[in-house]
Amino acid sequence: MDLDRFATDAPADDAPGDARVCVVATRPDTFERCRGGVYPAPRSYDRTRAGFDYMAFYRTAPVSAITHYARVVDRIEQTRGEPGPMDDADWAALIDPVSAERVVVVFELEELVPLDSPVENDANGVRGAWYCTVEDLRAAATLSALRDRTGRGE
Repeated sequence: MDLDRFATDAPADDAPGDARVCVVATRPDTFERCRGGVYPAPRSYDRTRAGFDYMAFYRTAPVSAITHYARVVDRIEQTRGEPGPMDDADWAALIDPVSAERVVVVFELEELVPLDSPVENDANGVRGAWYCTVEDLRAAATLSALRDRTGRGE
């Protein structure tokens, strides 16, 4: 169980309701890097070119829910073996399990904001990238409800 939303020092959930959000699935290792301010994606993924100001994170484990979001402050392209936000261990843990691509876009993030109510998995989880608004995240109790609000299927 994630208790961030009960912490007294958690950042306020004060993003504009109409701000565009990219929702992505994260494994535990990737989510921990998001906590550290970065989310890497292979450059071939459409989300690296899409316009949005925030990212939200569907956690595959241990909760199977969208629990947090963060404002994107920068996008940095990095090639494997070159200096940048990702080191060799990051490539091995975060990129190698999902792609053989040599170039990633690293999204630099502000501190993660816990949702007051996580968006619970009642379907098949999040695959690919889903797009919605911050208000959609706040209003949806389940992934099905979020899909219905946004018209986005899997």
